[in-house]
Amino acid sequence: STKISETAASRRAQAQFQRLSLRRTSFFRWGSCKAKQDCLEYLLHSMRKGELWEEFMMHMAFHFNNPTNLIFGRGTRMELGRQKMPGRKALLLLSNGNSTKVNGSFDCVTQQLTEAGVAYTVLRKIMENPRKEVVMEGAAFAREQGCDFILALGGGAVLDASKAIAAMATNPGDLWDYVSGGTGKGKPLVNPGLPIVTIPTSSGTGSEINCWGVISNLDTHEKIGFGAPGLVPVLSIVDPELMKTVPPQYTAYQGFDALFHNTEVMISNGVNIISETIALSAIERIAKYLPLAVKNGEDLEAREHVAYGSTIAGIAMQLTSTTAQHAMEHAMIAYHPNLPHGAGLIMISKAFSEFFIEKHACDGQFIKMARAMGIPEADKPEDFITALVKLQKDCGVDDLRMSDYGFAPDESMRLAVNARETMGGLFLANPCEMTDEECADIFEKSYR
Repeated sequence: STKISETAASRRAQAQFQRLSLRRTSFFRWGSCKAKQDCLEYLLHSMRKGELWEEFMMHMAFHFNNPTNLIFGRGTRMELGRQKMPGRKALLLLSNGNSTKVNGSFDCVTQQLTEAGVAYTVLRKIMENPRKEVVMEGAAFAREQGCDFILALGGGAVLDASKAIAAMATNPGDLWDYVSGGTGKGKPLVNPGLPIVTIPTSSGTGSEINCWGVISNLDTHEKIGFGAPGLVPVLSIVDPELMKTVPPQYTAYQGFDALFHNTEVMISNGVNIISETIALSAIERIAKYLPLAVKNGEDLEAREHVAYGSTIAGIAMQLTSTTAQHAMEHAMIAYHPNLPHGAGLIMISKAFSEFFIEKHACDGQFIKMARAMGIPEADKPEDFITALVKLQKDCGVDDLRMSDYGFAPDESMRLAVNARETMGGLFLANPCEMTDEECADIFEKSYR
């Protein structure tokens, strides 16, 4: 609580710190006790001001390889027919609803495929929170029909399912043979998957541009991320005009999914200079434009900026892992599969962030996000909570209740254990340790 002055010692420590590019793991192995004390004094002062997190925590090194041909912007759906397709016959993957008929994307896509001389067959079976048995059915159908690539047209569930179907169309056995975590066997894929083309009709998962999808196994109460580098889409067309018909409530749910992809990247212990830069850009646009898109789905400027935030999150997640917030929400759906993914994330988001703020695990990152979310004068991590709560209220999702989806107060530990057993890798990305008991406490604090 004592304000630390900029002493000569701390100025020397600043120079030492910048010269040596200290990391948390090596800090206490370096230098004399006096040097450590001076350097720590400077660090604490600067971290409180939110100035040094990128030097103290953020990695400068990164590895990025995303071969997707990304075409983004209004009207870009009409570019499909001018692109080289990765095969001669597509499995056109759709949801089990009628959204692609309502927004006109189905007719637009099939007309362009026909004009380009590309055959296709339709599978209209993907539901929200896609399930393993539908993946296996889709893979078998792709083989039977002689499809040599997949065109995923739809929301996040369709995009997620495309990765698993592409893999299982060319590989033997069951999907859970290749899933890591939980009861999955974690085997490597034997063969490359089918090439994938994605055309999202909503803004949320970011999976139009990365190799990941999340699949549910109702028999084992598991919802686990699945992917492999070879499953990155070869072509993605992101046209905000296709998103105008998404209802307000789902616009909000999906928009918050995109937001939390970016905020989790920001607090991840693997954040690097590129992932932070693009994540902050996405956070700023989602925070500003999501309420406008919820209020008026026809607002194309708002839709375009939210779509940008979602797609950028897909790239950021290729560079830096998300954290336990997503593992925890997946556990919620594993036992309550009718819960919309974004709604679950919203329910636990405040308590999840407060856990790290109370531990001062990454104060500077929360301050940066608060500034990006419309509080330019933010100087404490709690300002992020203020911005988050306001955004949820502005989007009409501040009153979600776990009890409305069948949750009981005594489920917390079961959910915490499931989250770690199925997607424990995301806990390793947290900025500080979180025990099962602490995880369960977040669920308890979130329960209404």
